[in-house]
Amino acid sequence: MAKQFASHGDTEPKQISFTRLGEGLYAYTAEGDPNTGIIIGDDSVMVVDTQATPVMAQDVIRRIREVTDKPIRHVVLTHYHAVRVLGASAYEPLNIYASRNTYELIRERGQQDYESEVGRFPRLFQGVDSVPGLTWPTIVFERELTVFLGRREVRIMHLGRGHTKGDTVVWLPEEQVLFAGDQVEYGATPYTGDAYHEDWPSSLDKLLALNPQKLVPGRGEALQTPEQCREAIEGTRAFLQEMYDSVKAGKAAGLSLAECYRETYARLQPKYGHWVIFDHCLPFDVTRCYDEAGGEHPDPRIWTAERDQEMWHSLQEVVGSR
Repeated sequence: MAKQFASHGDTEPKQISFTRLGEGLYAYTAEGDPNTGIIIGDDSVMVVDTQATPVMAQDVIRRIREVTDKPIRHVVLTHYHAVRVLGASAYEPLNIYASRNTYELIRERGQQDYESEVGRFPRLFQGVDSVPGLTWPTIVFERELTVFLGRREVRIMHLGRGHTKGDTVVWLPEEQVLFAGDQVEYGATPYTGDAYHEDWPSSLDKLLALNPQKLVPGRGEALQTPEQCREAIEGTRAFLQEMYDSVKAGKAAGLSLAECYRETYARLQPKYGHWVIFDHCLPFDVTRCYDEAGGEHPDPRIWTAERDQEMWHSLQEVVGSR
């Protein structure tokens, strides 16, 4: 099996959709690439996740300008991964919102994450030279912040750890529309290399309790019915639970990381192997599960470009030898 990241073979451009969710609400999606949400208020626009580079953000801006000429004043970081946030400067926002835990992640590992993700997903960093540096929030909150875009109420909420320790969702209570970031995926494999698997299911329960009527996941198409919203949340939880249970049981039985990866890959691939970036994510996911199981590393270790390569090569050899 080839030793390069699975994502390096993903070179084809994706079909972009700009989907209307309601009056002034849109989702920018691209066949499993990272999504961006758009909320148009009475006097300004809010962007939820920015794309990976200012060059890539220009296409979001172009589509926003097709539906409104209101200024883009607000950007929300649903969490800190370079592919989500490094396009922020293109919008020239007045306010960049993030949870305090997300701010701490930027301070702790922002540069390493930048270098790691560019190496993993070259196609998703078009125009990487246009990135001026790390994206820093200008407004940090603990648990919940309400922003009014004129009469439109927007709740920015940190409901618990999951995909990262700083996960934030954007909830419009009147419209019952949820922008979930990578807490929820649809037809796409959750990346859990920086996750808290013990906490994530309870965070998803809180999203279910909101009873969203429409939902924009971190990856995958915009969901337009309550049934689809529930399917996405429960599907994400099922994948996480099956994977973590497999690795946790394997580690408790004394299996090595490589052996747990082999067993977990075989267990999950028939059911989830068709999901976007399955082969890319699973080595990172299982490695984090193995670290977390048994409490050896309650907090995720920092991924660097060097650690990425070392882990990837060792686990690919395991699958290739099955």
